[in-house]
Amino acid sequence: MEAKPSSSSPSKFVDQLVVPGDVILDLSNMANQTLKLGGGLRQDGDSICAMKAGKLRFMKPNKYWVESSQKRYVPSAGDNVLGVVVDTKPENFVVDIKGPALAFLPVLSFEGGTRRNIPKFEVGTLLYVRVVNANTGMNPEVSCMDANGKAAEYGILKDGYMFESSTGLSRMLLSSPPHPVLEGLGKKLSFEIAVGINGRFWVNASQSSTVILVGNAIQKSESLSLVQQKIYLEKLLKSIQ
Repeated sequence: MEAKPSSSSPSKFVDQLVVPGDVILDLSNMANQTLKLGGGLRQDGDSICAMKAGKLRFMKPNKYWVESSQKRYVPSAGDNVLGVVVDTKPENFVVDIKGPALAFLPVLSFEGGTRRNIPKFEVGTLLYVRVVNANTGMNPEVSCMDANGKAAEYGILKDGYMFESSTGLSRMLLSSPPHPVLEGLGKKLSFEIAVGINGRFWVNASQSSTVILVGNAIQKSESLSLVQQKIYLEKLLKSIQ
């Protein structure tokens, strides 16, 4: 969803707790500039209001959303998510993205996709996809292409293991500055990671023990404060020397 706000300065509510009904931005006195509204926010006339309780987050240049550590994911256009193929149909792959409804991945939503080269996905295939449409009352639509029609980082995630988390942890893993546990492990160990904003992340490494260690460490970090995370990381790194 997009709105037209003010200056480039973010709302005073950023990183603060908000509850449903809170007006986080007043558009009436603002100049033209496009805003992207993520989950938990809606536009009501000249106001941007919270629809759920959580912390208001802001990502440059212009995206706002409400973050809450919930298991259920609410799709929003532009989100990068991890999806699992649960069925195949003539026009779409049916994909579980951990939302209230299954998502559709059109068989041509791949770079250079034609009727002659439709990919063959087995049930259970793990995909990194982008949410294209997430209209209320309709199944979300996802794609394996970026906004320019390129495959970019989207597609099958082979090998490795997918871990479940809250959507709040997913956002922390994708935030800047980097998540301390993830950053620290990345300096010590060799592994790949893909994080979906929908409360899933995938880890792959040459050794399964590394996959398990990284996945478990990230999951544990959610219940720790920043100071506790640094202490935990130090102990963990010493144990694997």
